[in-house]
Amino acid sequence: MYQAPRGTADLLPEEQKYRRYIEAKAVALARSYGYGRIDSPVFEDAGLFVRSVGEGTDIVEKEMYTFEDRGGDQVTLRPEGTAPVCRAYLEHGMHNLPQPVRMYYFCPVFRYERPQAGRFRQHHQFGVEVLGDANPAVDAEVIELAWRLMHSLGLTDIRLFINSIGDRESRPQYISQLKDYYSQQSDSICGDCRNRLERNPLRLLDCKVESCRAIGEEAPRSVDHLDPDSLDHWNKLREYLSAMDIPYQIDHRLVRGLDYYTRTVFEIQPEDAGAQSTICGGGRYDGLVEQLGGRPTPGIGFGSGLERLTLNLKRSGVEVPDEPSPTYLVANVGEASRVPALELASRIRRAGAGAILSSGSRALRGQMRQANALGIPYVIILGDDEISRGEVVIRDMNTSSQEARPLTEFLQSLESPGE
Repeated sequence: MYQAPRGTADLLPEEQKYRRYIEAKAVALARSYGYGRIDSPVFEDAGLFVRSVGEGTDIVEKEMYTFEDRGGDQVTLRPEGTAPVCRAYLEHGMHNLPQPVRMYYFCPVFRYERPQAGRFRQHHQFGVEVLGDANPAVDAEVIELAWRLMHSLGLTDIRLFINSIGDRESRPQYISQLKDYYSQQSDSICGDCRNRLERNPLRLLDCKVESCRAIGEEAPRSVDHLDPDSLDHWNKLREYLSAMDIPYQIDHRLVRGLDYYTRTVFEIQPEDAGAQSTICGGGRYDGLVEQLGGRPTPGIGFGSGLERLTLNLKRSGVEVPDEPSPTYLVANVGEASRVPALELASRIRRAGAGAILSSGSRALRGQMRQANALGIPYVIILGDDEISRGEVVIRDMNTSSQEARPLTEFLQSLESPGE
């Protein structure tokens, strides 16, 4: 028997309420900040991600789904959401729009990695990107949006971690000191970190192996090597976050997993949870658009996995509203009333209400049980007597009371519910 591929999951009807709840909160909040929605293709030219994410990253080296299509082109299923938005910004001339351009999106993301709780090979992400403004006030705005989203969802036992990794001008000196420090620890770090030491030293701080994490705690700190502009940006960001009453902690090991980040990086994690439980993360990427062939364009954004948010909603006991069910079940008494019942269900739906026709040829009692099982509050009973009188019987399933009403009057009440 076929099963969903490893690292993927079906989103069943009973789970949909969590996804719809998150999406509704995210859309409302993003729009209140002036963001517009963008949707990009699920696959892109493979070079887009190699160039943006970085050749030495785990994503490019181990996790991307890259293949040759029938036309001989190398394409990659989207492993993250930022690079496609930057590509669209360039392709559609969005630099000609009033800056900054604020965009949000929902998208599936594909990474070949070891499945675990809240982490899948195909997962879904909500993200925002702001392109065209380098002011640290924009950083604070993006972080505030992420912080408010978590609270609006009901996730309040959370912590915000921030760091600055400097810009491309100030970073070489820091990288040199970082390499010197880790070179002295080369016998104690994992094999992946020995490879990172040569190819991507900043990622040494991001290693999840416990022994490497301990070494990273004593490593040189990026904020101690910021150039004057980056230091001013860092100090103003912290000032703005304090003014907005957003609590934060500085994590000197926080670098994120992608090469394009500059200056501000941040993550939101549940209380008493490690980096593997991050529910939101992002940062500034001022060189990415230029790296993709555009003119220098500052940018910042974040991404948040919907599966991991759902997991934390359940763990936190957040009450999520059920998806709305139909208001009416149309029950027919006798086979002769089956076609009129079908017609009535259709007319109810056209009038703007939700309705289903009872299943099969059950007795009336069985149709009532079906309504209870589906959580439908009203049953419309239609039999030969009701048809001959032009009436319907409306049964309230909560009170077990029922009344007969003219069919035309009932349908008019659906079209004018306030009357």
